[in-house]
Amino acid sequence: MALAIQWLKDDASLARQCAFWRTLPFIVLDTEFMRVDTFYPIAGLLQVGDGQGAFLIDPLTISDWAPLSGLLEDKQVTKVLHACSEDLEVLLKLTGSLPEPLFDTQLAAAYLGLGHSMGYSRLVHELLGIALPKDETRSDWLQRPLTELQERYAAADVEHLAELYLALSERLDQTKRGWLLEDGRELVANLKQESDPYQAYKDVKLGWRLSRQQLAVLRAICAWREQEARLCNQPRNRIVRERSLWPLARLQPKDKVALARIDDMHPRTVRQYGDHLIELISEAAKTSPDQWPEPLSEPLPPEISPILKDLRLIGQSEAERLTMAPELMLRKKVLEALIKSGWPDGQYVLPDTLRGWRRELMGQALLDRLAALRT
Repeated sequence: MALAIQWLKDDASLARQCAFWRTLPFIVLDTEFMRVDTFYPIAGLLQVGDGQGAFLIDPLTISDWAPLSGLLEDKQVTKVLHACSEDLEVLLKLTGSLPEPLFDTQLAAAYLGLGHSMGYSRLVHELLGIALPKDETRSDWLQRPLTELQERYAAADVEHLAELYLALSERLDQTKRGWLLEDGRELVANLKQESDPYQAYKDVKLGWRLSRQQLAVLRAICAWREQEARLCNQPRNRIVRERSLWPLARLQPKDKVALARIDDMHPRTVRQYGDHLIELISEAAKTSPDQWPEPLSEPLPPEISPILKDLRLIGQSEAERLTMAPELMLRKKVLEALIKSGWPDGQYVLPDTLRGWRRELMGQALLDRLAALRT
């Protein structure tokens, strides 16, 4: 039986309901948003379920988010979401807070060995035997009023999310639940730390092929691009396209004609930012050598592929023993960082990115395997 749908459209109603929700052991959350031509997501709707009702919170009419912020930070109330990384961005932008403790039902399914990155509809069908409609997944959530179909779709998300939480919780033992909540804390902690624009250059493809002087230019371009995207609330590629960053730093154009010839350079960027980009590049090119970034490390050579495969076997073995999805165990970036710490014949050190239960469970085994491979 479908839950009753209730709208919360004013600050007082939201505050009263948040006060009640803080008396419960858990609530479920979902968001609908638009993110086509903006850097930040635009909230169109927030849905909250408590097992008894489905509440639709209208972000277009609410102005005081403090009660919801308090609820999100209340550690006595578990907040349940599904595949929540984008939802967390919406909540952080809207309320300034993130949910703790956080229970992600997609992760819970992986911890139970049901599958990795399972979509919400598939998981609902798998555990509850319910087929969900998909008609409104690309709906306009900023229109008002919402259609009856939109309301039912949004409410169904939190209605079934509460059922999923209860079904998954019954199957999770205390150890796995603890690990799951630990992953939630790490996700929240990472989102709270806004990335440094002056570190963005490290993620540019082929950056390792640039000289230190060229890296100084790349650093300046990427930092400006990131700051401008945030300030103007536009996607990064609307400022400067990703594929233009590396050739800009390598060729360092001195006028608009040369700028327009850069690979994948959009004419709009030349018109709108051309003069500023040329000046920015000119100034960055004069950076004192003692202020140049350190060279970026080269990608690991192809011969490490068998080593990576060998290390992954440790995670796969643990996943089989624990009946968990193998993808949960050891991320490729973590293993690459581990290999880089001692390649080709140095002393390997566990990277900081291998934390918590994964470090405790598999850290020494990884070091032992690498030591054995050297002998």
